[in-house]
Amino acid sequence: MTRALPGIDDENAYFWRSGGSGRLQIMRCGNCRLWLHPPGPVCRRCRSRALAPEPVSGNASVSRFTVNHQQWRPDLDVPFVIASVELDEQPGLFVTTNIVDCEPGDVHRGMRVTVRFEPMDDVWLPLFTPDVKEHEA
Repeated sequence: MTRALPGIDDENAYFWRSGGSGRLQIMRCGNCRLWLHPPGPVCRRCRSRALAPEPVSGNASVSRFTVNHQQWRPDLDVPFVIASVELDEQPGLFVTTNIVDCEPGDVHRGMRVTVRFEPMDDVWLPLFTPDVKEHEA
């Protein structure tokens, strides 16, 4: 599938390029340690500007999802899953992504997933795949 590339700026470049090192990075407040995604110029809890990207585990659970069947472009493979996954590092820390490497009908709320990266041009898109440990249990 050909994916649309995100708009890259100084505030989010770390997020879209951190996959090159194999680690998902999320902005974190150096003062109160709150994880912040999407990133912003100040911490929404303590208003500190001491923010910096830090690696996260890349482990998450599917919180919400939809299966898209509309072929918006000729190079778009359907169906595909658009999901909001909640990262393990903090309740309420969500990333919008695609769930890949499984049938869309197999995706469910609470499903354990792990990040994997798809390189495109100068970005590494964070996609999530079913956690192997969940399927072995």
